[in-house]
Amino acid sequence: MRKLFPAAVFLLQSFLPAAAQNITTRFEQSGGKQTPPYAEIIDWWKKLDEKSGKVKMLTMGMTDAGFPLHLVVLANNGDYNFEHIRKNNKRIILVNNGIHPGEPDGIDASMLLARDIVIGKYKIPDQVVLAFIPVYNIGGCLNRSANYRVDQNGPEEFGFRGNSQNLDLNRDAIKCDSKEARVFTEIFHLLDPDVLVDNHVSNGADYQHIMTLLTTQSTKLGGLMGDYLNKEFEPALYGLMKEKGFDLVPYVNVWGDTPENGWPEYWDSPRYASGYAALWHTFSFVPETHMLKPYEQRVKSTYALLQSFIEFTAAHSEKIRELREQTKQNVKTSPEFPIAWSLDKSKFREIRYRGFESGRKPSEISGFPRLYYDRTKPYEKTVKLFNYFPAKEFIKKPKAYIIPQGWWKVIELLQLNKVQMTAFKKDTVMEVEACQITDYKTQPRQYEMHHLNSEVKTATTIKRLAFRKGDWYIPLNQVANRFLVETLEPTGEDSYFAWNFFDAILGQKEGYSAYAFEDIAADYLKKNPELQAKMDQRRAADTAFARDGRAQLNFVYQHSPWFEPAHLQYPVYRVL
Repeated sequence: MRKLFPAAVFLLQSFLPAAAQNITTRFEQSGGKQTPPYAEIIDWWKKLDEKSGKVKMLTMGMTDAGFPLHLVVLANNGDYNFEHIRKNNKRIILVNNGIHPGEPDGIDASMLLARDIVIGKYKIPDQVVLAFIPVYNIGGCLNRSANYRVDQNGPEEFGFRGNSQNLDLNRDAIKCDSKEARVFTEIFHLLDPDVLVDNHVSNGADYQHIMTLLTTQSTKLGGLMGDYLNKEFEPALYGLMKEKGFDLVPYVNVWGDTPENGWPEYWDSPRYASGYAALWHTFSFVPETHMLKPYEQRVKSTYALLQSFIEFTAAHSEKIRELREQTKQNVKTSPEFPIAWSLDKSKFREIRYRGFESGRKPSEISGFPRLYYDRTKPYEKTVKLFNYFPAKEFIKKPKAYIIPQGWWKVIELLQLNKVQMTAFKKDTVMEVEACQITDYKTQPRQYEMHHLNSEVKTATTIKRLAFRKGDWYIPLNQVANRFLVETLEPTGEDSYFAWNFFDAILGQKEGYSAYAFEDIAADYLKKNPELQAKMDQRRAADTAFARDGRAQLNFVYQHSPWFEPAHLQYPVYRVL
């Protein structure tokens, strides 16, 4: 390679920033009052790609809005091949923007940060690669108005929370009802990010802090990574933000009340992007700027927090790699996994909180007492953050799960998540643990196109069952183990059973005509005196049952070989 003379090197270095120096943003042009519409955002990123070898804009899969999702990769060496990136021991930070387009702070902060990296104003270390989703909820971004989020302090116009199906994409990470969520899943597994940052805006109270931070619970992340998150990663972010002039505070999880008595840490179950990422052993964070603050301040605080993530990740690159790799290996052999957690308010940590005094006064609308904050009376005090969620229930890991091929919607989601699984090459008889749904509650009102099942009770039996060629065998010796347990065990909070993927088993398909079955049932009782005795006991204990002839006939049917075995039979079997 020919050597460049110093003057040539100077000209080359000065030319590259100049090529991008004229790329400003609508945010800057408007004095921090506006965020760009969707087409302008994508055009801006394309121009940055054209002007800098550090930036590569990739077109990913299609969304519900009819536009493809984009992924922007920013690396000092311009490498956007993630297989190479992992081989070269780089840490990957995935920044997701616009999951709620009415909260566009991350959209603008990411543009400013990327531009500043390109022009040399801010330098990222070589061991860090940034990946930005410029706008995740494209349909919501296209649905632009000045009237959404009535109490948010800017920008002048922004997008809508729902996507093109009116889905909240921040509840779609497990069920994947949207094309966006399916593309996000593909991106996530392509990158296997070390850190996920999902930018948001929020308000539950009025306070002085500009930026709050929701962090995946250390007890949920668990193990070595959970300890490191709690003791090292999160505290360091607070220090880095302090150096940058921002007094960071944990996400203020208070609604309709005041924060003086503290609050519980937000529970980010797997339906959320951050909770989903935790199942795959990624450090996950949700920045939540305070929506009552001016837009310019919010974007600048998001910019500073993105810098803080970069700086900590770079400084502790090898430690993060070691922890994630060790966790992935541990999860392959762990004999059990937690499936449910509960808040323990006997444990907490104290934080410094800067709020405003509050009170109650008569509402001018109803005359009833209403909450208000007095910004002329700021205060600073120590409050309690209840952030300890110990596991209350564990699942002993089976050797494998088996799912019959007819449940293809679930099978497709497992395949989308790169789960290792094989189809039986021939009809196979195996002894398995079968699970019966004995009780559950269903929400009366829809939630994100579903009626969630909860409070699930089960009973298990050992059965020898015949499986067909093409049914799926899923071993639990893989990195996906936590994901598999939390989605395939029916008692899981965000399991596929909870999200109604298996609801067909809850409805009885076969029945009988009472007049015809009466004689068959009477004959069956005569031949099975133990069932007659069981029914007599039920009559003696239950007067309503004793007076209900149809209930007694149905009792015989349900305890006969004619009753369908598929009713309430959970169609995911455990190989022990």
